[in-house]
Amino acid sequence: MKKLLIRLLILSVLVLSTASLAQAQTTEQLQLGLNRDWGYGGFGNDIQGLFTAKIKDPPANVVSVEFYIDTTSMGKDDTPPFSLQFNTDSYPLGEHTIRATGYTSDGSTINSNQIVVNFVPAKNVGEALVKFIVPLILVIVAIALLAVFLPLALSKGKLASTPLGEPRKYGIGGGGVCPKCGRPFRLRLWWINLGASKIDRCPYCGKWSMVRPRSIAELRAAEAAELSQAGSNPEISTETEGEKLKRELDDSRFQEP
Repeated sequence: MKKLLIRLLILSVLVLSTASLAQAQTTEQLQLGLNRDWGYGGFGNDIQGLFTAKIKDPPANVVSVEFYIDTTSMGKDDTPPFSLQFNTDSYPLGEHTIRATGYTSDGSTINSNQIVVNFVPAKNVGEALVKFIVPLILVIVAIALLAVFLPLALSKGKLASTPLGEPRKYGIGGGGVCPKCGRPFRLRLWWINLGASKIDRCPYCGKWSMVRPRSIAELRAAEAAELSQAGSNPEISTETEGEKLKRELDDSRFQEP
């Protein structure tokens, strides 16, 4: 009696295992993907152009795959990894469902996931690109202008009044020495790089030039040299922009008409 119960228990386990395996095989799904070969794959599910429907990692027992658009067959591929190229212009515009069915060596079928796409005309692609690119260009231009003029506006007068020889902080962008007036200043981090040098504007003399980043030792040496250079270099000045403008206005009174 005991042996009979053990045999029935083993038989039950085998039956359940076989049923679970059969269920797993019937619920197996092909992994369908869509690759853009040429054309437009825009926002949402809008597409236009040449695309390839492809099965990712197909099971070993799959011998062929048939690809469908809605209920219409687009073609069959008998060679792994099973793919099919199609052009959206060959089908009606609007929403469509791309799917696939795999045929196994034992005669059964395996379905894939479904991909819902919207075929759009070529003219819509141009309009979509314009709507995307134009705002993007405007944002880039605005950022570039802010990067140029905001630091200049914030530092106007403040840096010009920095005492000669005073140590200063240069930040992660580093510092350079103006080739015009010889004063060290902080380089803007996001700026026009030309190899080892940058085109930058000196906040002291206001002139643009090619400036290469200097080591902190070189910058400290340039700071110390400011005092000795002040007497021989008339461009080095500690007056602010407002004081400079007032002096130029006062000097203009004595110029002959």
